[in-house]
Amino acid sequence: MTTILFASFFILLAIGVPVAFALGIAAGLAVHFGSGYPLIVVVKEMFSGLDSFPLMAVPFFILAAELMTGGAMTRVLLRFAAQFVGHLRGGLGYANLLSSTLFAGISGSALADAAGPGAMMVRMMESGGYDRSYAGALTASAAVIGPIIPPSIIMIIYAMQVDQVSVGALFMAGIVPGLLMMAMLVAANWHVCRRRGFVGSAPRPPWPEMLRTTFHAIPALLLVVIIVGGIRAGVFTPTEASVVAVFYALLCGMFFYRSLRIRDLPGILLRAALVSASVLLILATARAFAWVLIIQSVPQSMAAVVGGWDLDPIVFLLVVNVLLLVFGMFMDPLPGVMVLVPILAPIAHALGIDPIHFAMVVIVNLTIGLITPPVGALLFVVSSTVRVRVTDLVGEIAPFFLAHLVVLIVLTFLPALSTWLPRASGF
Repeated sequence: MTTILFASFFILLAIGVPVAFALGIAAGLAVHFGSGYPLIVVVKEMFSGLDSFPLMAVPFFILAAELMTGGAMTRVLLRFAAQFVGHLRGGLGYANLLSSTLFAGISGSALADAAGPGAMMVRMMESGGYDRSYAGALTASAAVIGPIIPPSIIMIIYAMQVDQVSVGALFMAGIVPGLLMMAMLVAANWHVCRRRGFVGSAPRPPWPEMLRTTFHAIPALLLVVIIVGGIRAGVFTPTEASVVAVFYALLCGMFFYRSLRIRDLPGILLRAALVSASVLLILATARAFAWVLIIQSVPQSMAAVVGGWDLDPIVFLLVVNVLLLVFGMFMDPLPGVMVLVPILAPIAHALGIDPIHFAMVVIVNLTIGLITPPVGALLFVVSSTVRVRVTDLVGEIAPFFLAHLVVLIVLTFLPALSTWLPRASGF
C-alpha cells in the first residue's frame, strides 16, 4: 500500500499534475488497490481534514490580505517604509524588505505578500534603476518572511498536527526568526547594491512630511498589534483574530483611507475565495495522504528505526534540514507539514528536542522551499505578476537563498531564538 502511495504520487508530480490532485489521487489508488477499505474513506478523511475550527482562520486571513491590498493599506505601508530608507544606497531594496515584513504581520501568507506589496515594489525598484529580475528575486525572498512573522497560516496548520504546541506559542516564536531573516536579507541587499552601484532614488523627505506619512500609516500598523496583542491577552483566539482582521481591514479601507468601495468587494471576495479553495484543497488531500501513512504505521516505524540509531539531537536536526530542503524543492509547505510533521515530530520529541524549536526549524525550512526551483511557488507568482522569466529570477536568487540558509543554521544551533519569546510571554 505504501509503495503504491509513493510511486503514484511521484509519477503524478513528474507528469505535471498539481500537488493537491496528486496527493488525493495517490491516496485513492493506495486505498483501492492496496487495502480492503472502501474508496469512500478517502473522501471521509478529506472532509475530516477540513472539519476544524482553527482552520477557519485560513480563509479569513487570506480575505484580510485581499482587503488590505484593495483598500490602499498596502500602498500606505510602502510609503511608510520608503521614507526611512529610500534615500540610502540600495534604499528601495530596504523599503521592499521593510514593507514585506510589515505586511507579513497581517497577511500570514507568502503568496499574498508577493502578489500584493511585492508586485508594487518591483515596479518602484525598476523605475529607480534596479534590474527587474533582481527586484523580483528580492521580492520573492522577502515574501518568505510572510509565513514566519505572525499571523501565519502554516503555523495554524502545524499546531493542528502536534499537540505539544499551540498556535499562540508558534505566533510568538516566529517573531525573532522573522526579524532575523529580514536582517540577513538587508545584509545581502547591501552587498549586491554596493557591488552593482544601485543608489538611492530620492532625497530623504522633510520631517513634517515623514510625520504625516507615519500618522497616516498608524491604522495599518495597529492591525499587527491588535492580532498579536489580542491573542496574547486572551481577548480572542487565533481564529477569532482572523475575523477581527477582516473587519478591521474593511473599516480602515472604507472609512479611514476611503479607497475601498462597495463595488470593489465582489472582486476581492472572488480572489480570496479562489486562493482559499486552492489552499483548503491541498489540506484536504494531504490529510487523506497522511491517513494512509498512519494506518500503515509509517510514522511509528520510522520513529523506531531512527530511535535505534541513537542520534544526537543536533545531528538529527541537520539530517531533517537536508531532507526538508530537498522535499521543499518539489512540494509546497502546507502539504509538507501535513505529510512530514506526523512522521518527524514524534522522533524529535523522543530525542528531547523542544517542540517549539523543532516547529520553527521545520516551518522556516519548508518556507524556504518557496524560492527553490523547480516548484518554488513564489518564483512563479512573481514571474507572472511582474512579467519576468523564472530563469532570470533563479539567476538572481543565490545571495538571498544563502541568507535564508544562514538563518536556518542559526535557528538549528540556537534554540533560544525560537523558544525565548513564547516562554517570556507565558506560553
